[in-house]
Amino acid sequence: MKGIFLIISFSISMLAHSQSYPNKPIRLVVPYAPAGVADIVARLMGEKLGQRLGQTIVVFNREGGGSNVGAELVAKSSPDGYTLLIASTALTMNAALTHKIPYDLQRDLAPVGVVFEQPGVMVVHPSVAANNVQELIAYAKTHPGKLRYGSSGVGGVINLVSELFKYQAKIDLTHVPYKGVAPAMVDLVGGQIDMVISGITNAVPLVKIAKIKALAVTSRKRALILPEVQPMCEQGLPDYETSTWYGIFAPSGTPPLIIKRLNDELSKILVQNDVKDRFALQGGEVRSGSPEEFRALITQNLSTWKKLVAAAGLKAE
Repeated sequence: MKGIFLIISFSISMLAHSQSYPNKPIRLVVPYAPAGVADIVARLMGEKLGQRLGQTIVVFNREGGGSNVGAELVAKSSPDGYTLLIASTALTMNAALTHKIPYDLQRDLAPVGVVFEQPGVMVVHPSVAANNVQELIAYAKTHPGKLRYGSSGVGGVINLVSELFKYQAKIDLTHVPYKGVAPAMVDLVGGQIDMVISGITNAVPLVKIAKIKALAVTSRKRALILPEVQPMCEQGLPDYETSTWYGIFAPSGTPPLIIKRLNDELSKILVQNDVKDRFALQGGEVRSGSPEEFRALITQNLSTWKKLVAAAGLKAE
């Protein structure tokens, strides 16, 4: 009888907490350094969400561990709706690559809603004898291991999306890891490497001045910022599709009413024209949906990357 009373009391307390939410500032953790895409998306969402909730949203950058440091901070925070995380596809890649991360993505973080999606783009040095994906694959098959692709590091997003291309195309490429995207792009322009599958905003300025060639975008449809470039799936690899999503999470155990309130407000924010315009400047577009749809996306991503990691024998650094 006492146990039932405690459960009822706790439920009433959580309901009251949910109905008064929010009554103080909210911290939005970005697991990356300032000025990157995640930070830009977080500050826009923080501004808009704060206006709708009537509370200040404090953006807190906590980079490190390929986004694991910030994600762990949120996963271990009180599940009261006052500490949130904005993170990307990298979370699913981290979970697929290693069992040593200090939290469980599916157990410890509750999806609130996905907000933004940005395609990647395959770019090559102008000296590469290929003007489309099929020509690149044909060259790689006759010159195994000669083409060098750059990434932002072993186990990062660029590494995995490049390995997915390599695996589906059944070709041999040489991986050259860097400490970030910027040095990889510098070496691509300089001809020290041949190819990068980059976030689209890193590549477009260089494509526009013909320092590098764009062969394909990684999404299922053409990118608004590079409308002349065909998707990979239309160039002989029908199953190839990768985009970097950014979404908001809360610690697991956060009351469902708070999750729903946050998701409802995000849905109203993401139809605003100025939000769409600012996302377009980042080479991507709004992507919205329910917490359940976001959870399904995470599950699907985990399946894709786990299969790739097992098939290609990939390991985290």
